[in-house]
Amino acid sequence: MDLLKQSIFQAIDESSEELEKLSIDIWRNPELNFEEHHAHEILTNFLECKGFNVQKKFAMETGFKAELGSTENGPNIAVICEYDALPEIGHACGHNLIAEAGVAAGLGIKAALRKAEKTFGKITVLGTPAEEGGGGKIDMIKAGVFDDIDVAMMVHPCPKTVSHGSFAAVDMVTVKYTGKAAHAAAYPWEGVNALDAAVICYQNVSCLRQQMKPTWRAHGIINKGGIKPNIIPEFTELEYYFRAPNKKELDDLRNKIKSCFDSAATATGCQVSYKFSSKPYLNLVTNNRMADVFYNNAISIGVQFDAKEDTIAGSTDMGNVSQIVPSIHPIYGIETTHGNHTKDFAIAAGDPKAQLHTLNQAKAMAMTCLDIFTDKHLLKDIKEEFAIFSKNSQ
Repeated sequence: MDLLKQSIFQAIDESSEELEKLSIDIWRNPELNFEEHHAHEILTNFLECKGFNVQKKFAMETGFKAELGSTENGPNIAVICEYDALPEIGHACGHNLIAEAGVAAGLGIKAALRKAEKTFGKITVLGTPAEEGGGGKIDMIKAGVFDDIDVAMMVHPCPKTVSHGSFAAVDMVTVKYTGKAAHAAAYPWEGVNALDAAVICYQNVSCLRQQMKPTWRAHGIINKGGIKPNIIPEFTELEYYFRAPNKKELDDLRNKIKSCFDSAATATGCQVSYKFSSKPYLNLVTNNRMADVFYNNAISIGVQFDAKEDTIAGSTDMGNVSQIVPSIHPIYGIETTHGNHTKDFAIAAGDPKAQLHTLNQAKAMAMTCLDIFTDKHLLKDIKEEFAIFSKNSQ
């Protein structure tokens, strides 16, 4: 086993310059969700050159699947890549590093399988587009992509390093108010002010926060607030995200927030309509048995954790995957104190200092894959834990 793990380290270290170039190329060419054509092309070309069986445009235009091995002798393990960016601030969530780590882990497992001269199972490097609000993994779930996957894993850069993280469920809603336009100075009494409705709605949600649980979140913006100051706004629009630790609490929060929308319409005489997302993100369920193995492997190569367990207020469509397949989603620091979704974090995601940490995470993932491949009792434990979760969540 030690020789096999050494082969993982060697393969990743020998490819470190290529992997960094791959990451920086994605970082320098940020693409929004479902538009990641450049990232898709360079990632799939790279994996093809490294000997993987690659299926481009898998399940969707910018999705891919790169495989090695066979399920005749063991499980199918998915190592997940993300590579979409954010509007205006680029790779401020570090998805270029997630893609790099997934590809690097694949290279490590490939080397271990070659060293062992036998097939323990199948490794699938899975390219999942549109995590940033597009729900790409949810589309892949619906397309049956995860039906033959036994376990799934990915890592995510953050300001801190945690192996057993939990992410909140989230839903999104667009709220529209329709009133009646009028001259704001000459005939204001003839108007019905949709901006007043939007402002009252925003204030209602803000007031609701006093009665919200500490683990709940609601945050929004006014997208459209009128045309000119001398016209009573006839139409306004808001966009909200709201989060809770699980689906049941998210449903409770959804009902409360609806009252905020409706009451603003009643107060102003406007008409209101709202549309919730067709793809809410579910909370992440970390498989503790698998995360323990990852944690121990990471510790063995010098990774220092800020905490073993922690709650992250953000959300991910990996949560939906974790509800149907045993999964882990560790987060790791890249030597910045700045939070995700900021310009400063985007700079850190392209900094050479992020490389050591990213490749160490890739090594830990590859080692964890190898442990699952070679220890049938471990895979059994992982699946038994997941079965208990599935039973309790029904």
